[in-house]
Amino acid sequence: MSGNIISGRSAVTEALKSGRHIDKIYMVNGAEGSAKKIAAMAKERRIPVVFKDRKALDRMADGVAHQGVIAQSAPYSYAEVSDILENASSKGESPFIVILDGIEDPHNLGAIMRSAEGAGAHGVIIPKRRAAELTDTAVKASAGAAEYMPCARVTNIARTIDELKEKGVWIWGCDMGGENYSDADLSGGIALVIGNEGKGISRIVREKCDFTVSIPMRGRIESLNASNAAAVLMYEIDRRRHK
Repeated sequence: MSGNIISGRSAVTEALKSGRHIDKIYMVNGAEGSAKKIAAMAKERRIPVVFKDRKALDRMADGVAHQGVIAQSAPYSYAEVSDILENASSKGESPFIVILDGIEDPHNLGAIMRSAEGAGAHGVIIPKRRAAELTDTAVKASAGAAEYMPCARVTNIARTIDELKEKGVWIWGCDMGGENYSDADLSGGIALVIGNEGKGISRIVREKCDFTVSIPMRGRIESLNASNAAAVLMYEIDRRRHK
């Protein structure tokens, strides 16, 4: 199949709602429930719906759970950092950006994008090398949020941070040795940096951060999963902005 595939009923539904270009939708024979609504939306947009047996869809999805529905779409279109800043400006809000420094698991990328969309972030920035991309797995893990949350891929995270600083954005890194997030002044334009699942934030990126913030752990586990930590901090930033 050329282009990207979007697997799962929720992911396909959100892709249709967002107006994303979709070439074709595949459904398992005898699909019922929400699949019928998807078929109706496809008909309204004049998108062909092709019915196949489950084994055929399993091969197309390549191991990703598809729930009997797969869409074939154009490749994901990444945003520019300027688009993210314009997204904030158009809403009359200070920038709220999430920077992922080497997140490798596409499930984590998708989960973070889902939380970012829910917490009102204006965009996510990821590196072009040695990091997860917006694959079908990431898009499905985002539960449709990838259709609405701008995501920019940059060559150099450290250089991008310098450019954001010039725009008046404060850089907060999530790091175990940082200030307790409940005491931190998370106001104004913010870029929250989340590091690699195992190594955390790289040295050069940590040195670029204006501040570091941590989440206190009361139990025996030393840290949260990257996507969970990102969610806690993003919703704290959102709470501060709207309290």
